[in-house]
Amino acid sequence: MSQSLRIIVADDEPDMRDFFERMLPRLGHQVVALAETGRELVEHCRALQPDLVITDIKMPEMDGIEASQLICSERPIPVILVSAYHDPELVQRAEANHVMAYLVKPIGKTDLGPTISLAVHRFAELQSLKKEAADLRQALADRPIIERAKGLLMKVAGVDEKVAFRRLQELAADRNEKLIEAAQRVLSMEKTLRPAGD
Repeated sequence: MSQSLRIIVADDEPDMRDFFERMLPRLGHQVVALAETGRELVEHCRALQPDLVITDIKMPEMDGIEASQLICSERPIPVILVSAYHDPELVQRAEANHVMAYLVKPIGKTDLGPTISLAVHRFAELQSLKKEAADLRQALADRPIIERAKGLLMKVAGVDEKVAFRRLQELAADRNEKLIEAAQRVLSMEKTLRPAGD
């Protein structure tokens, strides 16, 4: 794997914690903390901000899914769930969170490497899509304001739509601000810009 990750592992079984502590460095990763409970996992994640979490599901105090949900609500990171058995209900619960993979014990080195790689890659894709969707939603919300400002510039300056839009872009560039900020500034000066008699 080309990317070395800082990983927190949570499992209430000492043998599993030992397994991950041995195997992950062999795959080029760093185990930054080991947790025995879901609560410990949450505390370690808050303090250490890992790149990836590998957690058992069934643990004392708080299960791995609950812990993952809490962790990702504060700071989204990829999560790999580990379980001794395949339970469709648990998988369904996991789908609602940032769980990128589900491994059933026993786990081998040949399973672990590709799973980590795929989980991190899929998580990055998901984050990119979420950002793109948020940017598109913001652009849709900004559009009516930009259109109003453009219309005001067209009316006041007596220019066509292309020229008005270019002027709005220039206003934004002059102050190193976003187009929406320039549009809001133009609209805030609407009364001053209107020709006399309007």
